[in-house]
Amino acid sequence: MKTEDLIGALVADNATRTEPLGATMAAAAAIAALASGLSFWLFLGPRPDVAAAIATPRFVMKFVECAALGLAAGLTAQATLRPVADRHLARIGRIGLVTAVALVVIGVIVEGILVPPADWRSRLVGTNWFHCLTLVPLLAAPAFVVLMAAARHGASTMPGRTGAVVGLTAGAIGAFFYAANCTDDSPLFVATWYTLAIAATGLLGALIGRRVLGW
Repeated sequence: MKTEDLIGALVADNATRTEPLGATMAAAAAIAALASGLSFWLFLGPRPDVAAAIATPRFVMKFVECAALGLAAGLTAQATLRPVADRHLARIGRIGLVTAVALVVIGVIVEGILVPPADWRSRLVGTNWFHCLTLVPLLAAPAFVVLMAAARHGASTMPGRTGAVVGLTAGAIGAFFYAANCTDDSPLFVATWYTLAIAATGLLGALIGRRVLGW
């Protein structure tokens, strides 16, 4: 086989593999969201005052922040699923992650300005911190399984890192649905307990990813 023919065959092979992987991850993300959403509706459900809460910025921002993190982490995961990382997707993922963090930081700053210092501790601790730390990972579990299974179709050279962002994606999905039930809407609470719960799924993803995503 001539060198030109070999290069052409490799390029063609790469092209046929790239699209299915993207489609696989997109389908997995949709299934993951449906699985976690179904678990939420079956076992938890929205808070009693959800209709009134929708009109408050703090409540809405929880969903915006979780969605931004989930999308950014998902794109970052997909970017690392090939031996040569997709730089464009990785760049978008980094921008999304910075945006998600910035939204949380801005919310904390605004909360600190609007709320008297004497109330900061009660807003931070809230009333559902234990529920947050347990229910977010539980709601993330179905999404975690689906996304990790889909990630095995890739060929990551950084399985721990890929597993971590897969875990963060699942954690963000779990937090998104939990936010509809949680009655603690303060950015101080979200920045503390939501972050810890999502980070836990990211750590689990890193540990599992090292074992199942290598090649």
